[in-house]
Amino acid sequence: MAVGVLALQGSFNEHVAALRRILVKGVEIRKPEQLEAVSALIVPGGESTTMAKLAEYHNLFPALRNFIRMGKPVWGTCAGLIFLANKAVGQKSGGQELLGGLDCTVHRNFFGGQFNSFETEVLVPELAAKEGGPETFRGVFIRSPAILEAGPGVEILADLSVPSDKSTKSITENAEETSQTPEKVIIAVKQGNLLGTVFHPELTADTRWHSYFLKMVGDANLQSSSSSIEGVPDDSQRPPDLPIYQ
Repeated sequence: MAVGVLALQGSFNEHVAALRRILVKGVEIRKPEQLEAVSALIVPGGESTTMAKLAEYHNLFPALRNFIRMGKPVWGTCAGLIFLANKAVGQKSGGQELLGGLDCTVHRNFFGGQFNSFETEVLVPELAAKEGGPETFRGVFIRSPAILEAGPGVEILADLSVPSDKSTKSITENAEETSQTPEKVIIAVKQGNLLGTVFHPELTADTRWHSYFLKMVGDANLQSSSSSIEGVPDDSQRPPDLPIYQ
């Protein structure tokens, strides 16, 4: 088995190293034709707008969307999760193109900038049930997004209480919200052949999320799943202007 890691920008080296620790070959993906040689794909964390521009430059969007439509597992971490979402808010001026497929609304940089990055223990009952180990996972949140809404076909694997201390002010300001900040946000989801985490498992020694993702490759139900690909745009009909969702 070979797992591709989109290597345009971000923490792709860390994902390749994590795969190596569980004796799986990680292949750096920079060209569309390289996707033909892998069974699954990880879209790493990094800077989502830059990643989108580089994917456009290398004409990767059609191949990546086809990869998803084929039912092959794709896992997005942090910026990679934004990339997979059907809708993103809090984007930069000009917006960014999204792969789509994951029926979620994601808020870019929900927790604030680099100064607001943090680590915390996250309850992961589904991960523990499938992979063993403790009921918690050490989540590394670096300029992380948050999932504000998830569709009915999305399985929520983990959520997180929004801090009520002084950091709440920076979260609210960053979100540009006039209403009350939500008490909880979703931080890990699964929908058919798609997996998403807003934190960075590749920056820890715990490889359970990588093992969990690999088991998705052998799931026979993935080939018949259609719920995860309904939001993938048709490249021949995509709008000329990149959307900004408010």
